Amino acid sequence: MISVNDFKTGLTIEVEGDLFTVQDFQHVKPGKGAAFVRSKLKNLRNGNTVERTFRAGENVGRAHIDNREMQYLYASGNEHTFMDTETFDQISLEQDQLKWELNFLIENMMIKIMSFQGEILGINLPKSVELKVVETEPGIKGNTAQGATKNAKVETGLNVQVPLFINEGDVLLIDTDDGKYISRA
Repeated sequence: MISVNDFKTGLTIEVEGDLFTVQDFQHVKPGKGAAFVRSKLKNLRNGNTVERTFRAGENVGRAHIDNREMQYLYASGNEHTFMDTETFDQISLEQDQLKWELNFLIENMMIKIMSFQGEILGINLPKSVELKVVETEPGIKGNTAQGATKNAKVETGLNVQVPLFINEGDVLLIDTDDGKYISRA
């Protein structure tokens, strides 16, 4: 058990049988009444974000999530297969478990599989990934207003807003949290 007073961003907790990651929290001490902790929690099973208020000093269960490093092998229909590089065990995840993550997965990529007591919750991507541009229109000379961008499609099918100097074949660094361009790799 852990006290809500000890919340930290990224902490994994168990509340009423569901697993949550603390995304944000705020300790509130009103002038009248008891103190409380307002928190923003992400459900690890379905991806929903909820806001929840706890009384100060209330205890919640701490969930220990296992993160195993695995390699993405291939997609077959709606299943995506991953392999543990030490034991060579393979697991498959359904496409609906990887909605956002599929924008960044390329074959042979190393990722971390999150599991709780044998139940696979999903995957953790690296903070940024390198993806190759497969389609973009050429930058027009003279079209250089400050912050000008154009659309580019990368090898996974994700569309990204990029600066005008990016061309087909360039390798880009993309942020996996919001899918935005960071820089050329």
